[in-house]
Amino acid sequence: MQRTRTSTPSGGDARQGERLMWLTPQRVFYAGLLGATAERAMGGHGVYVSPTGAPPNRIRIGGGAWQSGEFIVVPPHVPHQVESACPLIFNLLIESESVDPARMPAFMQHCGPVDAPAFVQRMRDTHAHLLAASARGIDFEGFDFDALFFDGPLAPRPLDARIRKVVDMLVADPATPASAEDCAASVHLSFSRFLHLFKQETGMAFRAFRAWKRARSLLRHVQQTSTLTDIALDTGYPDSTHFSHSIRQVYGLKPSDIVAGSRRLALHDAAGGFRQ
Repeated sequence: MQRTRTSTPSGGDARQGERLMWLTPQRVFYAGLLGATAERAMGGHGVYVSPTGAPPNRIRIGGGAWQSGEFIVVPPHVPHQVESACPLIFNLLIESESVDPARMPAFMQHCGPVDAPAFVQRMRDTHAHLLAASARGIDFEGFDFDALFFDGPLAPRPLDARIRKVVDMLVADPATPASAEDCAASVHLSFSRFLHLFKQETGMAFRAFRAWKRARSLLRHVQQTSTLTDIALDTGYPDSTHFSHSIRQVYGLKPSDIVAGSRRLALHDAAGGFRQ
């Protein structure tokens, strides 16, 4: 999910075995490299945690002043830039349509550095637990994501049944060519009513939601041997130019850098099994 550095930092080789990514339809946990990312804007509730605490990560939100902390929270679609002096970073993403934002843990209802030492330690302990399971070749299918990271399920976001139908379709197949007009017709709503209701229910405009799901689906392809053009088409982009532009807007990295940074990454994909 992140780019490799042009030179390996001290201790980088020792940390190669600590890299993993766990993908589920509504959650992502990434423990891997952080390179020189440009400004990014993810579509989920995100947190960044320093694996060791010192030095802390740094973040600049919306072009503002740099701030530091070992635990940083970023709400959906907030432009930000992250830096880390450590070669490894932990990044957790919670899909916005899957959780009630008003009922999330208090420390998740902020933007920027947050003091939450218990959660930080839990995240580090969970990383160690997942690493041990991955080293033994155990698939994560039987693990409960929220129980491991939050000690219980996060409160779900209630959605209108018609919008839920469209959301589930886009989550299952982000590359679908279905337009907003098609989706509106499929749930028997007028186009204008559908767009209004979709944003009201999910907190995101339809186009932004679909763009995020397509960009997110790249994570499932980072270890495939397909060309970037093939990956672009598989994830729903009309060509490699649109693909590269969209991915850089979301992740602050070129697709080729994301793929390069995913080497030696243990990938646990709920839909595609365990790959290393």
